[in-house]
Amino acid sequence: MKPFSVCISGHRPEKLPEGAPLRMMLSLLYREIEDAIADGASAFYVGMSLGIDLWAADIILYFRRQHPNIRLICAMPYPEFNHHLQGSTRYHFQSVLHAADAVIQVCPHYHPGAFRMRNQYMVDHCRRIIAVAEDSHSGTGQTIRMAKQAGMEMRIISLQRAQQQSVPAHTYFQFLERSRSCIICTATKT
Repeated sequence: MKPFSVCISGHRPEKLPEGAPLRMMLSLLYREIEDAIADGASAFYVGMSLGIDLWAADIILYFRRQHPNIRLICAMPYPEFNHHLQGSTRYHFQSVLHAADAVIQVCPHYHPGAFRMRNQYMVDHCRRIIAVAEDSHSGTGQTIRMAKQAGMEMRIISLQRAQQQSVPAHTYFQFLERSRSCIICTATKT
């Protein structure tokens, strides 16, 4: 099995559902990353936007502990990308950058085409795309169209697919639901 690279794209948090549907989408993302590793993926490219990109990076870093040969490559559109972040969100972003095996800054500075160039860079360096998408009129939709045009393997996770799933891909995602129930139970007892 020849190693290959995967790019991951997805919406920012404001375009995604909340609660159980989001956890199921993340569960499916976990499964797609796990399947890619089983198929021989050795590198994962993420675009470093808030939401799916950073959550996927967390999952990849989790798998890297079990499979040290896996590489996380952060493809940023320009060096100052996300410098406006504050607090725990900034800490999360910086933690992923520091844990990455490589950080690529596609453009030397911001310009209107920087995000498109970042998306094209990821597509040009990968054989498979894993995308979490509901809206085709977005950066993720653009990346999916680029991937189709390039003839890439496509793994698309939608809200509809998440709603059809009855069991999460990993017990971690079941724990989140149980822990939320326990917090509610505890709160009502006092």
